[in-house]
Amino acid sequence: MRRIDLHGVVDKDAFMDRCAAALGLPSWFGRNWDALADALSDPGQLPEGPEGGALVVVVTGWAGFEERQPEQWEIARDVFARASAARIRFELGSSSKQDP
Repeated sequence: MRRIDLHGVVDKDAFMDRCAAALGLPSWFGRNWDALADALSDPGQLPEGPEGGALVVVVTGWAGFEERQPEQWEIARDVFARASAARIRFELGSSSKQDP
């Protein structure tokens, strides 16, 4: 399982940085929506999940990004929904980290 923590993310660049770090994507990762969609649909770019299955990715802290960047969040949700090499879960609730 990998966790993408979006607390404090205010723009697409920071969103992509968080995704790249959390998923262990290579330095040549394109940091755009198409590149993220490709990574989430290519099992060769992601670590394996349990017993070689799809990787589980838990997205936390997304409400602040959704509020600040609703159009970008809509695209992100679409990219996550189309992921075929990962199962994306959205976690609700509080965290010790706070959005500015």
